[in-house]
Order: sequence, then C-alpha cells, then structure tokens
Amino acid sequence: MSDWRYALAQNRATLISVAFFVAMFAIYASNHPAGFSANVVETAANKGVLLALVAMAQTFVVITAGIDLSVGSVFVLSNCLASAIVVGSAGHAALGVLGVIATGAACGAVNGLIVIVGRLQPIVTTIATGAIFYGLALLLRPTPGGDVYEPLADALTGRVFTVVPASLVALAAVALAVWIPYSRSALGRAAYAVGSSEAAAFMSGLPVASAKASAYVLSGLTASLAGLFLTFVTYSGEASAQTGGSYTLYSIAAVVLGGVSLYGGSGSAIGAIFGALMFRTIGDLLFVFNLDPLWQPLFQGVVLLVAVSLGAARLFRVRNRLELFS
Repeated sequence: MSDWRYALAQNRATLISVAFFVAMFAIYASNHPAGFSANVVETAANKGVLLALVAMAQTFVVITAGIDLSVGSVFVLSNCLASAIVVGSAGHAALGVLGVIATGAACGAVNGLIVIVGRLQPIVTTIATGAIFYGLALLLRPTPGGDVYEPLADALTGRVFTVVPASLVALAAVALAVWIPYSRSALGRAAYAVGSSEAAAFMSGLPVASAKASAYVLSGLTASLAGLFLTFVTYSGEASAQTGGSYTLYSIAAVVLGGVSLYGGSGSAIGAIFGALMFRTIGDLLFVFNLDPLWQPLFQGVVLLVAVSLGAARLFRVRNRLELFS
C-alpha cells in the first residue's frame, strides 16, 4: 500500500468527522438568526472547545482499552479550583494556572495508580475517584461563585485579529503540544499496543505500566485545562454534578463520533476533537430549528446511543482484530 493510501486509511474516521462537522456547522450558521458572523463563530467555538478538551482527555484512556468516568469530575474540580486561585496579579494567576494543571495531572495519576497497582477495572476505579473529586469540588465551592484573572480570560475567549476565535487557537496549541508529541513517542505507541492487546504488548517487552500511567496523567491534565477554560468563560466556579455527568457522557459520544474505538488501540485525539465539535453542533442545530427544550436531552441521548452502537458495529464485522489496524 502506498504511503498516501496508508495515511488515508489511518485517518479515514478523522476526515469523515471533519466533513460532517463542516457540513453541520454550515447548516447551523446559515439558519442562525444572526447569520454567519464572527460573534456566532466565537460563541460556538467557546462552547465547543470545552467538550473538545474533555473528549481529548477521554481519548488518552480509551486508546488503552480503558474508560475514564471521572473526566467530568476533574473538569468540575478544576473549574472550582481555578475560580479560587487564578486571581489577583498576573504572577499570582500564572501560579494558579500551574496549580490547576498540576491538580488535574495528580487526579489522573491517582486513577492510573489504582488501575495499574490495584489491578481494578478502569470503569470501577474512575466511578469511585470521580465521586471523590466531585466531593472536593463541592468542598471548595459549596455555592457558585469566585472570580478569575480577567485579562487572561478575555484573551482566551475573544478573537485573534478580530476574526479567529482565540479558543480554537488555544485548542490547536494544546493538540500540538500534548497530543502530537505523545502519539509519536514510545509511550504513545505503547499505549496503542496496550489497547490492541495488553498481553501481546507485555510479551513484546513494551512498557505497559508506564504507557497506561502516562495516559491517565495526560487525561487528568487535559480535563483540568477544560475546567480552567470553563472558568475563563463563566468567570466563576460551580460544583455541578449535572455538568460533570453530562460532559463525561458527551466525551464518550465525541470520541466514538471521532473514530476512536471503545475497544482500544485505534483512533486519535484529533478525530475526537472534531467529534466533540460535531456533537456540540447537533445541540446548536436543535436550538436554531426551535426544537422543544424538553425533547433535546432525548435527542442527544439517541445520538449517544447510535454513536456507541456504530463504534461497536465495526468490531463485530471483522473476523480478526488485526483487521482494524490494516
């Protein structure tokens, strides 16, 4: 197989998610009361980036054939923490940002430690730790409130050169700085191998434990970036169980829509990002077409079910798991 055909086969799901997102956003913008404008794109981008970052966090773990049901809680915890420490002077706010990111990475490290050393199933582990992380968020913010360093928030939620949403630039920077180096590193390749067959990866001498640990740490780190950005958008923190639960479920839908296999070993965070933007655009389309708000959760639930079913359907069609990677 030639190089370009191999690259096309490897990125087919990502390209499909990009095409669907572009088509859906074009329909949304053309039917929006304000039309296609910089304000409409900026608002949509700010909402989409939140889910995109959480979906990226989910991708790291899903690639190892795990699932992280605590990403929403880390997201909420980081939001509450940021509203308390990313304040004051520029220097104090910068230290606060580092503190939020370190907290997210620590949450991921706890998940990884329990899964690897305790040998518990990821779904059980992250349900338990997610409850703990949410409890910490509630302890920090029993009632909504707080603040954030305004210049930084305005810079990251505004527009670059009055046209391009700064949030999309920040999202691209995170993907370039975190996902691209990781996916091409030895640990990243080992994570893919663990997802396709952990036993085979171990027998091949790959660093299975390190690969899984790095995936969980990066998951927590990326989820904390999403929580930090939520603080920039809302200028406050809130320990909302509904928000955490919704973003966890939507992140699963986003990774599947982006071509990431829930069985591990296949997909990329880039696809998950466009899957998240696509899923968010579905909600926006329901708004512009005036669908009754009471029906919107039902419709999104159907989309989630269909997305997960389609993600599983491909595995049922193959006779040999290696066909997924050919």
